[in-house]
Order: sequence, then C-alpha cells, then structure tokens
Amino acid sequence: MILQPSLSLESPSLQQKLQKLFELAAAKVRLLDQSWDPSRGSPVFTSGGRYTARGWTEWTQGFQFGMPLLVFDATGDAAMLELGRSRTVDRMAPHLTHTGVHDHGFNNVSTYGNLLRLMNEGRIPETLWERRFYELALKVSGAVQAARWSRIHGGGGFIYSFNGPHSLFVDTIRSLRALALAHRLGHALMGENDERVSLLARLVDHARSTARYSVYYGEGRDHYDVRGRVAHESVFNTNDGRYRCPNSQQGYSPFSTWTRGLAWAMLGFAEQLEFLETLAEDQLAPLGGKAQIRAEWLKAAQATCDFYIENTAADGIPYWDTGAPLLEKLGGWRSRPADPFNPCEPVDSSAAAIAAQGLMRLGRYLGDDRYFRAGLAVLDTLLDEPYLSTQAAHEGLILHSVYHRPNGWDRMPDADRVPRGESSMWGDYHALEAALYAHRLASGRDYVFFSAAR
Repeated sequence: MILQPSLSLESPSLQQKLQKLFELAAAKVRLLDQSWDPSRGSPVFTSGGRYTARGWTEWTQGFQFGMPLLVFDATGDAAMLELGRSRTVDRMAPHLTHTGVHDHGFNNVSTYGNLLRLMNEGRIPETLWERRFYELALKVSGAVQAARWSRIHGGGGFIYSFNGPHSLFVDTIRSLRALALAHRLGHALMGENDERVSLLARLVDHARSTARYSVYYGEGRDHYDVRGRVAHESVFNTNDGRYRCPNSQQGYSPFSTWTRGLAWAMLGFAEQLEFLETLAEDQLAPLGGKAQIRAEWLKAAQATCDFYIENTAADGIPYWDTGAPLLEKLGGWRSRPADPFNPCEPVDSSAAAIAAQGLMRLGRYLGDDRYFRAGLAVLDTLLDEPYLSTQAAHEGLILHSVYHRPNGWDRMPDADRVPRGESSMWGDYHALEAALYAHRLASGRDYVFFSAAR
C-alpha cells in the first residue's frame, strides 16, 4: 500500500469529498427507508442496486438505523435524527434480547449507543426517561451478548458465534462494545445461584482469546504463521475447551486471510485500546493489570494493521482474501491500485471501510502518523468513484462490497462471475462512521468514541 504524504485532514479535496458523502448518505437513507418492507427482515446487501434480505442471521438492521444518526451528527439534519430515533424505538427491541447472535455491538451500539452518545455530548436534548431507556437497552444487550460463553482449557473463554459453542469468530472483537457500554453503566450479568458475572472480565477474556487464537504473530504457531494474518474462525473442543484448529466461513481457507475478518480485528483492537485508557487500574488488577492487557491488545492491533498495509493494493482497497486462488493472475497487484472490474477476484470495499477507521484510531492512539495517514488514504479512495455510489437509483452508498464469496451469495453481473457493483449495510455504515470520525477530527470537535462519558 502506497501512502499519500500530502493528504491531511485539512485537505480541501478531502473536505469536499466528506461533504459529498454526507449528502449522498442522507439521500440513500431516505431512499431505503421509503422502499424497504420491514416484514422482509433486515436489509443486508444490494442486488442490481436494490437492497435485499438474506436469512442467515439478523445482524445488519442496526446499521440501517444507525446511518441516519451518523448523518445527523455530521450535518445537524434534524430529519435524520428523527428517522434514526423513531426506527430504533419502533423496530430494534427484538435485537436487544436476541440470544442467537454474536452481533449485539453491531445492532445495538450503532442505534441505542449512538443515541446515548449524542445525548452525552449535548447534541440532543437531555431527557431523563429517554436517557434511561437507552441505558436500559444497552445494559440488556451487553448482558445477553456476554451470556454466549464458552470456557477455554486453562482459563478464560470467549463469546461464541452463531455456529455454536465451539466457534470463536474474529468479527466479535468489535461487538465487545456492547459489553463495554453495559459495564460503564454499572451493569453485570446475573447467572445461576445469583452469581454476578463481570462484563469487563468477559470482555477482557474474549479479547485475549481473539488475540491469542485468531491473530498470528510469525512465532511458529503453524506452517502458515505469518505476522498479522487472521483466521476467521477458531474451533474448540466443547468437551474440554482445548483449541483444535483455524477455520473460515467466508474466507478462501483457514490458512489464508479473509480481509474483512482482518479489518474487524484492526478496528476492534484499536477501539478497545481506547476504551482501556478510560478504566482505572484497580478495575483491571484482577484481570492481569492494565499494562499487561494493553501489551496484548497492542501487539494484535499493530500486527493486523501492518499486515493490511503490506497485503493490500496500492490505493488501500483489499481483494476479498489474500490467498484467493486467482490473485496470482493479477501479478503485482499490491503495487498498483485495486481493480474492481478485473476478471479474476473481487475486491471488498467493506473491508476497506472498516480498516480505514482501525488504522486512523490506532495511529491516533499511538501518535503514529504512518498508521493514521494509511487510514486516511484508504478513506480518501472510498470517497471517490468507482467506489462512491453516485447514481440516485442505487440504494447503496459504497460500491464493490462482497458478502459471502464461497457461498456465491453476491451478484455476479457478467460472464467473468466476479462480484462487483453492489453495496452492503456494514460497508455503507462503516464508511460513514470513518468519514464522521475524520470530519470531527478536522473540525476540532471531540472525536467519536462509543463510550463517551456523560
């Protein structure tokens, strides 16, 4: 990946692109809200420019209703606030008590969490009943998420995926926001015999398990141990809690790197490092202490971010998997901009949208301009064609996203059978979230942080 040394937050061209994105996002939000039939479930990804549902798990509705809240944050558009708030109140309750998914941070922090953050920041009026409503929702969500718990041999554990108690997904590192917020609100999970289970302890244990089993460090763990490589799924024996092997649900193989899983790890660890700094040492002492936890999470964050920079195209847009079988036909693909119209393998703009924020957050956390400029360069690429969706009739915001390449769920518009030209709810949301992060930094406002204090 080639960094752009001249690009900065104050760049007039970047500011113009950000404003254009926010305007387009408002239009796309209205378009989808008018066309979507709620009885179909949650919109997931587009086909021919129209959002469609996919009955795998209900993990994307929070992005649908979180997007207007981000647009309001950036623009002050009161209609966007009302849309996001009313849809959250009317339609998000089932997601709070959904015991079958590992996605509470995606659904509920993107909606109830954004609304509470906006109130904490004084962006919306302080109303006691409304505050308590959002706080209660987030307490419930964090506890329900934490209850999906599998223990690991030797201590610790993880929040298991919808595949079952044997399955640790790398994605869930970003859903830890649900536990973090619930803990900040003073909540705990109540178990058998009134056992009070610490949400912070489960958060730390899950992040440690992800850092240990999902991320590789070039330390000889197996023949394919390359520093920063990520396994989508880690499989455990449910009888004794021992780790068995890596696996991949949406990537090419257990021994290559699905780039959206990589991006989830980048952003998840960077964000949890920020959260860690808000905690007192006495809260963390029983869990190994702040210094030890920071070292473990920082090791994972830097390894994954370095791997992304080294294994993505020159403009910061990754192909869907670093081991995709036909990448070799695109010789030298790391040294030139990604080509979403190539006849071999698809790019994944949604991975880029998630990674951009991870790189910027890690750079700001460390005071390391290399990471921050890398993230800004990725965002700058996404904010322009061919990735920015400028056609009024297309319901998506960011083009060339991929959902599930192995299952063939993505629309392939021509004989090459390579997905292209479509959008996803998570790609659109995270591009907007990264843009809001950059916008607020450039405006001199406090940057967006999920656990903004009251």
